Amino acid sequence: MNKVILMGRLTADPELRQTQSGIASCRFTIAVNRRFVDKNSGERQADFITCVAWRQQAEFITRYFNKGSMICVEGNLRTGSYQDKNHSDVTHYTTEVFVDNVEFTGSKSESGTNGGGYQNNGGYGAPQNNYNNNYSAPPQQAAPQQPANDSMSYGNLSDFEEILSDGDVPF
Repeated sequence: MNKVILMGRLTADPELRQTQSGIASCRFTIAVNRRFVDKNSGERQADFITCVAWRQQAEFITRYFNKGSMICVEGNLRTGSYQDKNHSDVTHYTTEVFVDNVEFTGSKSESGTNGGGYQNNGGYGAPQNNYNNNYSAPPQQAAPQQPANDSMSYGNLSDFEEILSDGDVPF
């Protein structure tokens, strides 16, 4: 299985490009904070990960996200390589996330009403259509009741040791 989920901030405004055949694409970089603080500097490090989106996803990203926006990206990891134009004996290796899905993760106030894609007074409006909306919802049914006794047995938990600190973890 090849699945990647990242949450971070855009390092630059995404730029929409088109192939010669008219297919929209967008390449952008996300800064993803690492979980732990560097022991030497005391600062939190970040990884800068290149992502590529195509077609409607690319158009959506360039329209609603800008530099500094918090973004959640779901996709798959792709690797590649190419020969250096100036040095034929040098091979460059690439790793990118091909985007399948994107979600907003920042707050509305953080993204603003202009740059973050929240038009319509800072939120999303109901979809506009010309259908006849004379639909009545079916009657609500009560949720089934769970039995009061928990039928799952966990066995003897005294065989396990409680770990109070993760200070010895090597990463």
